[in-house]
Amino acid sequence: MASGDRVDPYRNFNFRVEIDGIQQAGFAECSGFGSTKEPIEYREGKDGTTVSKLPGLTKYNNIVLKWGLTDSAELYKWYDDVTKGNIVRKNGSIVVTNLDGSDGPRWNFYQGWPTKWDGSALNAKGTDAAIETLEIAHEKIERA
Repeated sequence: MASGDRVDPYRNFNFRVEIDGIQQAGFAECSGFGSTKEPIEYREGKDGTTVSKLPGLTKYNNIVLKWGLTDSAELYKWYDDVTKGNIVRKNGSIVVTNLDGSDGPRWNFYQGWPTKWDGSALNAKGTDAAIETLEIAHEKIERA
């Protein structure tokens, strides 16, 4: 890339979600793919005036998916299986796409399972789309 070339950021509305074996149409929203490295504080020997910090556990946020209610029940069935004690862990990806549809940055998550499902709120006075929500706990997420 030559100096001075313009590089526009990706748009946050062009993305897709891939989950092992689950075919689901477009998602309205995807959030929560982040992590935190917790510091562990301790005081060394004779020096009682300062605190040393070591890296502790890495904690990953749950991924939250929101989509318009359709006849597809694959994500709900995955959650329902978990409520019945049949925990099936799946790997997946969140892929940002360019305006031309080509793939951009990708985040891969591993060993995910649904921990929370919310059905849509319904309101006879409104005109909004009915939205379902699924929260996925996982072991790790990384940018690929």
